[in-house]
Amino acid sequence: METTAYYVVTEALTNVAKHAAASRATVTAALDDDRLVVSVEDDGRGGAHSGKGHGLAGLADRVTTVDGTLAITSPAGGPTVLTASLPVRES
Repeated sequence: METTAYYVVTEALTNVAKHAAASRATVTAALDDDRLVVSVEDDGRGGAHSGKGHGLAGLADRVTTVDGTLAITSPAGGPTVLTASLPVRES
């Protein structure tokens, strides 16, 4: 899960830097029962989506392979919030 969480954050921050025209981004991570919830929020222009052929679609695919979920809220004008919920498994 750590690798997937890292990938979510790095890809989201890369998208912020490349596309959002944001002045700030915030990363949060918290445990919620048996889930790790990782969020990246920016104050950019919005309009991000996970349509086929876009980088966020690949990110969503990666998250679902570990039984996680990815939610993207990004209205025109912003803000954009990307939230991944990943299962935490005991070893």
